[in-house]
Amino acid sequence: MTELVSKTCKPCEGGTKPLTPQAAQALLQQTPGWEISEGGGEIARTYEFKNYYQTMAFVNALAWVAHREDHHPDIEVGYKRCRVRYSTHAIGGLSENDFICAAKFNALIGA
Repeated sequence: MTELVSKTCKPCEGGTKPLTPQAAQALLQQTPGWEISEGGGEIARTYEFKNYYQTMAFVNALAWVAHREDHHPDIEVGYKRCRVRYSTHAIGGLSENDFICAAKFNALIGA
């Protein structure tokens, strides 16, 4: 686990600058399985499961964490997979909050 798991999201306001590409790459090292989009404005990961029940259990846990952190991802759900995408819309790019939630979601599945 990384130190990101123990952090909590902090509100981002307009005017806050997104992470630099270097800072985003450094945080990405603490979130295995996640990737930064080509434009650098979001991170994403696809989680694979054995069946629909496991997928939905993960989605429900993910929703609880996102609600608790007050930082919400875009989620695409299929029978045995869930794709999660994060970007901090208020600042038009990536913030540490995106990586905090990514680390917490990885912890849900023991990654």
